[in-house]
Amino acid sequence: MNKHGAGQAGGRTASARISPAGGLDILSRNEVVRLRDASGSGLHGLLRRCALAVLTSGSINDDPRSMFELYPDFDIQVLQQDRGIKIELTHAPAQAFVDGQIIRGINELLVAVVRDIVYVATQLEQGSFDLADSVGITHAVFEILRNARILKPQVDPNLIVCWGGHSISRDEYEYTKQVGYQLGLRGMDICTGCGPGAMKGPMKGATIAHAKQRHPHNRYIGITEPGIIAAESPNPIVNQLVIMPDIEKRLEAFVRTGHGIVVFPGGVGTAEEILYLLGILLHPDNEGVPFPLVFTGPSQSAAYFEQIDRFLRLTLGEEVAQYYQIIIEDPAAVARAMVRGVEKVRNHRLDTKDAFFFNWALNIPFAFQLPFRPTHAAMSALAIHPGRPRHELAADLRRAFSGIVAGNVKEEGVRAIEQHGPFDIDGDPEIMRALDDLLQAFVVQHRMKLPGGTAYVPCYRVRTEVSAA
Repeated sequence: MNKHGAGQAGGRTASARISPAGGLDILSRNEVVRLRDASGSGLHGLLRRCALAVLTSGSINDDPRSMFELYPDFDIQVLQQDRGIKIELTHAPAQAFVDGQIIRGINELLVAVVRDIVYVATQLEQGSFDLADSVGITHAVFEILRNARILKPQVDPNLIVCWGGHSISRDEYEYTKQVGYQLGLRGMDICTGCGPGAMKGPMKGATIAHAKQRHPHNRYIGITEPGIIAAESPNPIVNQLVIMPDIEKRLEAFVRTGHGIVVFPGGVGTAEEILYLLGILLHPDNEGVPFPLVFTGPSQSAAYFEQIDRFLRLTLGEEVAQYYQIIIEDPAAVARAMVRGVEKVRNHRLDTKDAFFFNWALNIPFAFQLPFRPTHAAMSALAIHPGRPRHELAADLRRAFSGIVAGNVKEEGVRAIEQHGPFDIDGDPEIMRALDDLLQAFVVQHRMKLPGGTAYVPCYRVRTEVSAA
C-alpha cells in the first residue's frame, strides 16, 4: 500500500512495501541485520545513499548531497519474511511510482543495489577476496561481475563500452544517440557508467536500432561505484546495474568485460578513463593485445579531441596515438571501426584461448588497481614528471584527474575541499601548463559540472611555475 505526500524539503514522496524483482529472493539473517545497521560499521548508510540514487533515476543533478536535502526523511529497510524478503521504502521519491506501483526497472535496480552491497561486504568479511596482489584483485572483479550475472558465456564479443561526460551539450548528446543507433544496427550491446549525458545517449540510440533489427536479449549495462552513483543516478535504460567497491575496480570491470571502447566528449572523469586504458595498453606485457579505441564527437567537438590528442602526445609520447582513432561527425564510421576491431578481438581470444566474456589475458599492473584516496597530501605527492615509464606516468596522471572528480562530485571529496581548500597538483612545468590549459578548457566548455546554479569554483590548483631548488 502506498502513501503519497510532500517531503519536508518539497519533494513529492511515497511509502511502500515491495517485493523485489530481478533475481534476489533470499538473504541470510546476518545480511539483513547488516543492511539495517546504521552504525559506522553497518551497511545501512551505504544502502540508503545508493537506493536514493536509483529512485531518482533520470534526475539532472550532480551534487551528491542535494537529493538528501530534497528527501531528508527517505529511508529503506530490507525485511526478512518467511517466504523471502521485502523492501520497505519510506518517504521515497514519488517519481519512482506509477499509479501506486513502483516502476519495474527501478525495482530491478534496487535489487542490484542490495545484491552488490551485501555480496561485497560479505566476501570482504569472510576474506574471500585477496586484495593484496594483482591476481587477487582481478579475481574479486570477476566474482562481483559473475554474482551480478554480467558475464555471459557462449555469446560472441559484442559489448561496446561508451565513456564520456555527464555534462555535455545538446548537440553532443544527440550525436551519442546516433553512434549508439549505428552500433545497435550492427548487433552491438552497450555498457556505460550508467549516468546521464554520454552514458545515456548511446543506450537510447541502441534501443531503437535493436528494436528495428528485432535484436533479442539486449544488454544495457551500467557499471558504477558508491562514490559516483549518488552524483550520477542510473539512467532509466540501464537493465543490468553493478556497483563495484571503488573506482579502480569499476575501471577494471570496464576493460575486462568490454570488447571495444568509444570515447565521447567529457571532462575530468573521461580524461581519467582515457589515461587508465592507455596506461594499460602502453605496458610492455600488453603489446599485441587488440583493443579498439575510438574518440568521436560532432564537428563542434573537433577542437576538444585535438586538445586531448596534444595532451596525450606531450605526456605519453607521439607513439601513444597508435592506440586510438579520432573520428569526427561520422557515427556509421565509428560503428564500422568497432565492428572491425571487435572481430580482431574475437580472433585473438580464439587464438589465445581466452574467454569472450572476460579479458583474462590483459595485464593490469598493481599500481592501476590500488585504490587511490585523493587526500590533499596524496594529490601533492603525485610524481608527474617525464622520464618515467609511460604506463607509470599515465597512472599518476589518472590519479590527478580522479582527485578532481572527487573534489567535484563525490561527497567525501567535496567536504575535503570545503575544509582544506583546493588540491595542489605539482610536477614538470611543461606538463603542468598543458594540464592547466586542458582543465581551463573543461571549465570554459562547462564540462566540470552540470550547468545551473553558481559558477564553477575549481577544486584544484595547478602549480605551473618552476619550483625553487
